Amino acid sequence: MKPVKLNVINLEKSEYTGGKSSLCPGCGHDQISNVIIQAAWENGIEPEGIAKMSGIGCSSKTPAYFLSKSHGFNTVHGRMPSVTTGANMVNKSLSFLAVSGDGDTASIGIGQFIHAIRRNIDMVYIIENNGVYGLTKGQYSATVEKGSKKKKGSVNEQAPIDLCAMAVNLGCTFVARSFSGSKKQLTALVKAAMSHRGMAVIDVISPCVTFANNDESYRSYNYVKGNDEVLHILDYIPHFSPLEEVDVPEGEYSEISLFDGSTLRLETVGDEHDPTDAVAALRAIHEGTAEGSHVTGLLYYNPNQPTATDELGLTETPLMALSEEQNRPSKESLEVVNAGFRAK
Repeated sequence: MKPVKLNVINLEKSEYTGGKSSLCPGCGHDQISNVIIQAAWENGIEPEGIAKMSGIGCSSKTPAYFLSKSHGFNTVHGRMPSVTTGANMVNKSLSFLAVSGDGDTASIGIGQFIHAIRRNIDMVYIIENNGVYGLTKGQYSATVEKGSKKKKGSVNEQAPIDLCAMAVNLGCTFVARSFSGSKKQLTALVKAAMSHRGMAVIDVISPCVTFANNDESYRSYNYVKGNDEVLHILDYIPHFSPLEEVDVPEGEYSEISLFDGSTLRLETVGDEHDPTDAVAALRAIHEGTAEGSHVTGLLYYNPNQPTATDELGLTETPLMALSEEQNRPSKESLEVVNAGFRAK
């Protein structure tokens, strides 16, 4: 009998799984779900300590397929960031894992996406980006490249919104792009994002096998595999694994220390990319777009920006755990607050 493998908190990986997927066979979203399961298990995060959030769309169905023991909230279309913001304010002890789609994020929810970044909400925001509206029969979304063609219909003539470039411009503290077919890279990025304090955005190109998996589509499996410009090879070392026990990659590499003491090791591939340089990140994205390639890897990282809960000066104890006496201001303190408003 094969021994059951346990993680650092003595849990089997089965503790992190969910229900059976109802997505189309071969959908890239299912691979992302498998990566989330693997990353949360390897990082040793208690399932009950995670809140998984989503909106509407094929992507937003996926939280049913992983972390069945975690908290979950399936919001209305485009409103997931504001619901996550509220939940984070009242219970910052939870780890927030949000899954959204390119339609949910880049169209109806783009305003909420922008303000979640601006506030630096402490959450992992995974965009399952296939360039189409899968639930409403495959119309182009706002992220699909100009000139891309799905299986049926005309070529897309609209200019795309690059969500990674937008996130970098807005000062997002962790911005990455990956491909659902690149399991090793995607797993390292998700594990690192889970260890980051602040908003971590990962734009994952996830081919739609039903509407856009033909070679004329710039989001098809074959196109992405042939036009994937990898910035670096990633290796994630959790804080409970000594660095000397991890294989050192060949060539030049740098190490990024994450909030929880874990390390993200970046081995250079081709031209050296500095993920702490926002201008370099934007240059890499725009040069890739001009060449018709998808630039993947950690694009930008900034560990020094305070989170929304830091800026508000919230107590170490989550607001939902405070007693009624602690939540109610004293008569004297209320008078001081009111006097301050009168003075203005």
